[in-house]
Amino acid sequence: MEESALGLVLIPLLAVLAPILARVIGPVLRVPVVVFELLLGILIGPAVLGWAEPGTILGALSEFGLAMLFFLAGTEIDFRAIGRGPLARASLGWLLSIVLGVGAGFLIAPGDGMIVIAIALSSTALGTLMPILRDAGEMATPFGRAVTAIGTVGEFLPLIAISIFLSVRSAPVAAVILLAFVGLALLAVYAARRIPHGRLHRLVNATLHTSAQFGVRFVLLLVTALVALSLWLDLDMLLGAFVAGAVWRIVMSSASEEDAEQVESKLEGIAFGFLVPIFFIYTGLTFDLQALIASPRALALVPLLLIALLVIRGAAAQFSATAGMSGRDRTALSLLSATALPIIVAVTAIGVDQGMLGSHIAAALIGAGMLSVLLYPLIGMTLRGDLAAVQNAKGAPPQGEM
Repeated sequence: MEESALGLVLIPLLAVLAPILARVIGPVLRVPVVVFELLLGILIGPAVLGWAEPGTILGALSEFGLAMLFFLAGTEIDFRAIGRGPLARASLGWLLSIVLGVGAGFLIAPGDGMIVIAIALSSTALGTLMPILRDAGEMATPFGRAVTAIGTVGEFLPLIAISIFLSVRSAPVAAVILLAFVGLALLAVYAARRIPHGRLHRLVNATLHTSAQFGVRFVLLLVTALVALSLWLDLDMLLGAFVAGAVWRIVMSSASEEDAEQVESKLEGIAFGFLVPIFFIYTGLTFDLQALIASPRALALVPLLLIALLVIRGAAAQFSATAGMSGRDRTALSLLSATALPIIVAVTAIGVDQGMLGSHIAAALIGAGMLSVLLYPLIGMTLRGDLAAVQNAKGAPPQGEM
């Protein structure tokens, strides 16, 4: 079809245009590049200009882009550096989120849609936040580790909830199958820790600058294998992608720092240079703007859901706040924790497909998720950055990093 051919050209064009726009507006306003990708996708989609239509090829690339986003989130997680305590506190915060989310879901869509809304409002977009934290030099700070713990739990536990409560199987059967997957995942992690990696590392090193590119090929095999296992067990595919990232981090932990950085750079090039932008642009392209505009209730829900994300995830974030954090740091932590979109896109698609959620409510949730990506990291990192600048000017270490 003509639209499909045009879309195949427009998507890469917009992927190039988005970072240019982000750089141009950067001196005035630091807007994450994914915001431009989403907005440009909406612009060329059926809801506005109609230059591109959803298609099989773009849809498949978008799904793999989402999987790579979760894979990279998994590679960023250093469980030893985060520690059991922060993960436990973040998990307690998530339990509070799911309880509050159920209450919000009951008010908005009582019945089956309630759990869809609860899962959406309990999520945090770790894969979206990681590049922001890395660019700001926050990955190794207590603040960055707190955000990482919250994001890890805020991506992994919602995926568990999706696999149990939104499975086509009964909840007990789904739970048993999920436990089987967890057992296999733990076995993979154990094997990654115990099996010597010397030969694998040597092969990765020997092919870093050749056409063989064994490291990249091995990662793609690992991701597709665990995604396929998730799908075969009728679990959410993102579980497999997330676990694949954690396994790969363990495998490369004993490699030379130079080799690990080069492989990571190549993987980020494939993900953030190709597949992940397609996911965000395609999300904008498929966004049901007409359903949102046609429903005054759905339009009114967008700001309410945006606030609900901040209240629910912000309250949960306080479990992870360290003793030395100032009020501004705690506010920044709440804002970053309330940044959510990939899980919202995934869970609302399931809800609509299974008839649990109306398309107008799904559009309102995705709209709120888009706004959270636009607003919350921008405000949160401005608060965090301004505070750091003031304290550095005084010659004192930033609070939360004592």
